Amino acid sequence: MSASVRVIGGGLAGCEAAWQAARRGLDVELFEMRPLRRGPAHVTDDLAELVCSNSLRGAALENAVGLLKEELARMGSLIVTSAREAAVPAGGALAVDRERFARLVQSRLEALPNVRIVREEVTAIDPAIPTIVACGPLPSEALSAALDALLVSGSSPGAARLHYYDAASPIVAADSLDRSRMYAKSRYDKGDGDDYLNVPLDREQYATLLRDLRELPKHQPKDFETDAAAGAVPYFEGCLPVEEMAARGDDVMRFGPLKPVGLRDPGTGATPYAVVQLRKENAAGTAFNLVGFQTRLTWPAQKEAFGKLPGFAEAEWLRLGVMHRNSFVDAPRVLEADLRVRGCERVWLAGQITGAEGYVEAAACGLIAALSASHVLRGLAPPAVPADTALGAVVAHLQNETTHDFQPANVTWSYFSPPPNAPRDKRERRRLMAERALARLAEWSVELEAASGVPA
Repeated sequence: MSASVRVIGGGLAGCEAAWQAARRGLDVELFEMRPLRRGPAHVTDDLAELVCSNSLRGAALENAVGLLKEELARMGSLIVTSAREAAVPAGGALAVDRERFARLVQSRLEALPNVRIVREEVTAIDPAIPTIVACGPLPSEALSAALDALLVSGSSPGAARLHYYDAASPIVAADSLDRSRMYAKSRYDKGDGDDYLNVPLDREQYATLLRDLRELPKHQPKDFETDAAAGAVPYFEGCLPVEEMAARGDDVMRFGPLKPVGLRDPGTGATPYAVVQLRKENAAGTAFNLVGFQTRLTWPAQKEAFGKLPGFAEAEWLRLGVMHRNSFVDAPRVLEADLRVRGCERVWLAGQITGAEGYVEAAACGLIAALSASHVLRGLAPPAVPADTALGAVVAHLQNETTHDFQPANVTWSYFSPPPNAPRDKRERRRLMAERALARLAEWSVELEAASGVPA
């Protein structure tokens, strides 16, 4: 009889965990509460729904997240393989057609004979049952309470869950835009060279946007949604609301999501004062995402502010920006290196609930947890993710006990050691680090197969 594992949550981490565990011979029950209950950020009942952006970020190996995607792909990742098949043009990034991506992920899981998808809400976690909790950053109240109880019962009593804010950008209908006020171009002509629609702003138009972001009404957080000590909303710095950027200084947006560098207007040859970029939301190009415009402005305020952008006078909004609270655990003090909850030998966490920020990082956690479960349930030692790989960098962040204020973060190069005789050129140095990582990953795959008898 084969071993079995429960996976709680049908997001990217849960789907990856279920896929990887099943590929390694485990019987899997994948629990997803939709359509019975829907979280505050979900709009469909699909597995692997992308609730924020449709971008999985940079694709080049010189980007840490690009390397992470390649490592996952070489480990047979369901998420990365499906994303690449559902890709839409996005310059140097990997963005997907949301609907096609979700369909691919769900259909492939449904086709596995040892995966059973259960559409019901899980309200309790039994530490005696092998379980991967991949509920994402927005668990239901009942599951949140169960997770809290589990943490208190483990070896880190009192290690409370933390929280921060995340936000989703607006989506606009392509046929409602006046494209004569825009031009197609990727920064530095990456990708196909014209993967984004660019809305150029002069100094006055930028000042108007800045003023609106600062002055128009915003959704106010509830008392329980703020940091009591700081008296402020604990935003994730890698995903700030655009009005928060506006509040931090006149030029913050111009050096952030609205930077015009590498985006000369091909018609005039001029570099705009600032640029709003629009990225395709689907392969048909019928919808565009306002890149970097995650926001907590009220919906009427969003329509007013963004309707003043050049070409947006008749904009039809398919989705307006939303804010929501995301939860995560104090991973360095709560989780082992294989993502098991300390004090609970058969319960793993995966995804953004761990503090690994980002779609790709969530999938990476699903793979790591599934690898550990497949070993532990066969009586083997959990595999140690090798250092100087992107997967290892994800783990290193979650095990960084030197910080007393653990916060979510994307994968970065900061957890890689420099290569011998490291060149001064950053791109070349990172290229060498990526080559080393992929070589180490290949060795690790052989080691995993030798230990378990199951191809990695």
